[in-house]
Amino acid sequence: MSFTNTSKLIIFGARSIALGACLAIEKLYPECEVIGFMVSSLKENPNRLCGLPVIEIDDYEDKDIPVLIAIPEDVQNVVRGILSDKGFKNVYCLTSSKEAELMGRYFESIGRFPSLYNDDPYNRDDSCNRTDSKAEIYMAKFYRDKPLKNAYSIPDWVHPIQVGAALTDQRITEITDDSGENISTKNVNYCELTALYWMWKNKLCTEETDKYFGLFHYRRFLDITDDGLMAMKAKNVDALLPYPLLHEPDISEHHSRYIEESDWDAMLQALKELYPDYAERFQEILRQPYLYNYNMIIAKREILKDYCEWLFPILKRTEELSTPKGWERADRYIGYLGENLLTLYFMYHAEKWNIKHVGREMLI
Repeated sequence: MSFTNTSKLIIFGARSIALGACLAIEKLYPECEVIGFMVSSLKENPNRLCGLPVIEIDDYEDKDIPVLIAIPEDVQNVVRGILSDKGFKNVYCLTSSKEAELMGRYFESIGRFPSLYNDDPYNRDDSCNRTDSKAEIYMAKFYRDKPLKNAYSIPDWVHPIQVGAALTDQRITEITDDSGENISTKNVNYCELTALYWMWKNKLCTEETDKYFGLFHYRRFLDITDDGLMAMKAKNVDALLPYPLLHEPDISEHHSRYIEESDWDAMLQALKELYPDYAERFQEILRQPYLYNYNMIIAKREILKDYCEWLFPILKRTEELSTPKGWERADRYIGYLGENLLTLYFMYHAEKWNIKHVGREMLI
């Protein structure tokens, strides 16, 4: 789809991906008018987004207008079929790669969240070769994950790790999060963060290396290759994060959907007790629209180790303060809180560290 050759379009979706697409198109392609958003149902969706109306699909009569599907990639084809069945003729999908390209250009245009690839080309020399630039990335997998429909080639520096391994006798990977020092039994609340804890205690604290370490999901990767890892080392990147997703009016929109207010208050209390300077800064960060979702990261060993030493005491104290207590429930709330804390930690250090960004790749 060429935005430069499109005078008007409507976006299917009314959450973060759709909001980001709208803002980027309005900024980068002022000749292309986004007239609103389309959804299957207004239930659990806003009535307006970005100052534009959100309309149910059955209420929209113009079947010729271009429709940009801006929702998670794993359900785009289903929606595309629905739109086709309802007579829409010009339907386009904002795939994860297209989203990354669009949002990378948008963030560059507003001077925020610099891309790993957008600045000056790096020089390859003898001190930066493929062997030296390898990373050690762990891909969290759960024994009940839905099988992927497509086959993918996983880089040799990505290592599958079974999370919640202590909760089942089934084994799906060689590496499991119940070995060594671990919190595998807490996976029902910590989600992929039990893999991060395992990395912290069994890798980051025990290995002296200049390798990068990181965490992916079984179906969500940071969009980086061997050359990208070489660029990270050549540019002395401290941490690599996904482009943040946008929320309206601010990131409270995210936690209001996924986190009970009492659990949010418990986390804020834990933060005030343990790190009052971060708690004070959090109030400023909460008032902006950018959130690092999915707990995905690649970082230097020392930085990721320091982050874990900061993060897990907050989460443990949150479990103690929340009602029900963390050990009395199984609703993934700690994993969602972790996304907000990752956002706080790396935005707090944004001016101190060399933080770069890439897109997210979704495996289907």
